[in-house]
Amino acid sequence: MSRPLAPRPRFGDQTPPAIFPPVLGALALGLAWRQSADILAAPPAVGELILGAVTLLYLFCVASYALKVVRRPGVLPEDLRVLPGRAGLSAMVLSAYLVSAALVPLAPGAALGVLGAALALHAGLVALVLAALIRGPAEQRRVTPVWHLQFVGFILAALPAQALGFAPLASVLLHVTGAAALAIWGASLVQFLREDVPAPLRPLLAIHLAPACLLGSVALALDNPGLGWAATLFAGLLGAGLLIRLPWLIKAGFSPLWGAFTFPLAALANLLLGLAPGQGTAIGIAGGIVLVAATLAIPPILVAILRAWARGGLGARTNAARV
Repeated sequence: MSRPLAPRPRFGDQTPPAIFPPVLGALALGLAWRQSADILAAPPAVGELILGAVTLLYLFCVASYALKVVRRPGVLPEDLRVLPGRAGLSAMVLSAYLVSAALVPLAPGAALGVLGAALALHAGLVALVLAALIRGPAEQRRVTPVWHLQFVGFILAALPAQALGFAPLASVLLHVTGAAALAIWGASLVQFLREDVPAPLRPLLAIHLAPACLLGSVALALDNPGLGWAATLFAGLLGAGLLIRLPWLIKAGFSPLWGAFTFPLAALANLLLGLAPGQGTAIGIAGGIVLVAATLAIPPILVAILRAWARGGLGARTNAARV
C-alpha cells in the first residue's frame, strides 16, 4: 500500500527574511542610477525602471512575509532569534525608507505617508529586537554588524525627510545615528581584534561600510561638507579594506548572507555620485566605476537568493520560522 503524499506547504508558510537584504541593495542601486543621470549623463529611464520593478518585488516579498505573520504571529519573534532573521527583518523595514525616497519626486504625499509608516515600523522592530536581546541567551547580545541595520538604520529616514522639507528631523537623525554608529564600530573593532570571525559570517562585515556612506550622503544633503568629507574618507578606508580582504570575506562560498554585500556597495555608489559636482569629474568617474561594480554584483546575488527561495530551500538554510 502506497504511503500518502505529504501536503505541499502553502505559499508564505516559511517566507525567509533573508530575501530582503538584496532587495534593499537593489532599491539603493536604482537610486544610484537615478542620480547618475545628472552626473554621468545616464538615461534617466534606467533608474526609474529599476526603482519601479524592485518596488513591485519588494511589495510582493512584504505581502508574502505578512501572510506568514497573519497565519501565526509567533513567527515574528522566532525569526528575530536568529541572525539571518534579524538582518532580514531590519532590511525589510529599511527598504521602506528607500521606497519613500524613490517616491519623493513622483508623489511627495505618498512619500511622506510611506516615511511615517516606516518610522513607526522601525521603532516597533527595535522594541522587539531589544526584548529579544534582553530575554535571549548572552551570546545573542554580542555586537554584530547587523546592529547597524537596527539602530543606525534610522539614518535612511533622513534622506526622504530632507527632500520633503524636514531638515531639522534629518539633522537629529544624522547626529543620533552617527553616535550609535561610532559605538558599534568601536565595539566591533574590539571584538575583531580579540577573536576571528567564522568564515560563514564574514560577509556580514560588509555592513560596516553602509553607515559611513549614509552619514556622508546625509551630511552633504544638509550642507555639512566637513562631516560629509570625513565620512567619505572613512568610507573609502573601509571600502578599500573590504576589497583587499575580499577573498577572506567570501572564503566560505556563496550563501544567503551574501545579501549583506549589496546595500553597502550601492550606498558607496550613491555617496560618490552625490559628491561629484558635475559630469566628467574624477569623483564622478569613481562613482561610475562603483556603480558599474554594483550593477554587476547586486542582480546576480538577488536572483540567486530569490531562486533559492522559489526552490524551497532558503527557509531551512537560514533557520526561518514557519507557520
